[in-house]
Amino acid sequence: MRQLGVFLVAALVIGTGAAYAAPPDTLTLGLPLEPPGLDPTAGAASAIREVTYANIFQGLTHIDENGQVQPDLASGWEISKDGLTYTFKLRSGVTFHDGTPFDCSIVKFSYGRAAAPESINAQKQLFAPIASVDCPSPDTAVVELKQPTSTFLYDMAWGDAVMIAPKTAAGNKAHPIGTGPFVFSRWVPGDRIELLRNDHYWGAAPKLKAVTFRVIGDPAAATAALLSGTLDAYTNFPAPEAVARFRQDPRFTVAIGHDEGKVILALNNARQPFSDVRVRQAIAYAIDRKAIIDAAYSGLGSPIGSHYTPQDPSYVDLTGAYPYDPAKAKALLAQAGVAPGTSFTIMLPPPSYAQRGGELIAAYLQQVGLNAKLQSVAWAQWLAQVFGQSAFDATVIAHTEARDLDIYARPHYYFNYASDQYKTLYAQYVAATDAAKQADLLQQLQRQLSADEPNIFLFALPKIGVWNAKLRGLWTNDPMPINDVTGAYWAP
Repeated sequence: MRQLGVFLVAALVIGTGAAYAAPPDTLTLGLPLEPPGLDPTAGAASAIREVTYANIFQGLTHIDENGQVQPDLASGWEISKDGLTYTFKLRSGVTFHDGTPFDCSIVKFSYGRAAAPESINAQKQLFAPIASVDCPSPDTAVVELKQPTSTFLYDMAWGDAVMIAPKTAAGNKAHPIGTGPFVFSRWVPGDRIELLRNDHYWGAAPKLKAVTFRVIGDPAAATAALLSGTLDAYTNFPAPEAVARFRQDPRFTVAIGHDEGKVILALNNARQPFSDVRVRQAIAYAIDRKAIIDAAYSGLGSPIGSHYTPQDPSYVDLTGAYPYDPAKAKALLAQAGVAPGTSFTIMLPPPSYAQRGGELIAAYLQQVGLNAKLQSVAWAQWLAQVFGQSAFDATVIAHTEARDLDIYARPHYYFNYASDQYKTLYAQYVAATDAAKQADLLQQLQRQLSADEPNIFLFALPKIGVWNAKLRGLWTNDPMPINDVTGAYWAP
């Protein structure tokens, strides 16, 4: 009887294998940094968008994995011949997670809030071209621009341009309410952020019922969490030195893709001695970029010579402009009157590329007579002091937004670059409607930055993804700081 019972149980398991072997419907994904809040329209940290973009919040347009603009809450649009009028057809039947209907009034509120004088939107400049938003009907939004802006559809796909409902706007930092396929469930500070599937989503429902973002920034801890199964995936894996180990383990997929992260040694151009272009150029000559990549990022990364990444069609290779040349660096410092032993502080935020890269940079600068003191700071302090107040000498940071050359044309961006020539070039680029002219101006902008070297352009981060081999639908490339899990699922 016992043998018969065992046989029957075995038969039942085999016969109903699909039920017992059903793939999981949850995902736990690692984050290198905890976001300071969850409202992407009220903070600069890329970690905000890594949780909320596409998952919780949506814009009229969005960026796909290949960096192309796609329809989102707008199903389509028409552009007037003069490039000043954008007529968006809005999707019907869309509601926010609290039941608030989405219509043209939401577009008018969202763009108006972002552009308002009191706005704290980190990319407020993107909304400056907007003259007005009119609502001829609930499902039609007409946006009038002050001048032709060739980047407008792309700009409105940034996380900073997502749609926000008036009655929940003030609470989005702690309890985000959007229109996306996942709803916010819980935030355990210092540990995790939990999302649940939106059962009332207007589009195709995601296959995952729940997603948990775990904050594990330490490279060794991230490696251990993946190996133990505590994490299912880490799409921006912070331990490049462990990549070879995961490649040899059949339990995991390792996907090395493109990232828009541009690692720079940012210099405060408003402070001496960095206000002198010769000093900035000297620092560029003093640093061996290839050695930085090899030592700080296990050789995974591409040297850059300007604020642009190699995968963009308009990229200009300017990496030869400042070859490693300590003698040239010393000569330029002497010309600028910088005495040997001159000291300044490099503030290092938590990411491993900054911590490891900062140590190497300080060593290189020591060789040319500059005393770079290193100060590690928490992410919140970096955002407040460096980004918010420009209270710094130098810092190592990755700018993760794509095609963000506009930051060098802004009047008071944190590193305080001020060039009328650059501003003129950028205005011409924004106003250009011909693709060839746009490409030419993009290349001129890159060359201008290389000549002025307002920051030391080090390398483009790779996107290192490590996840369970049965996971599907995660992005290999990272055109923006995004963890779009709306298409993720488990294979049987």
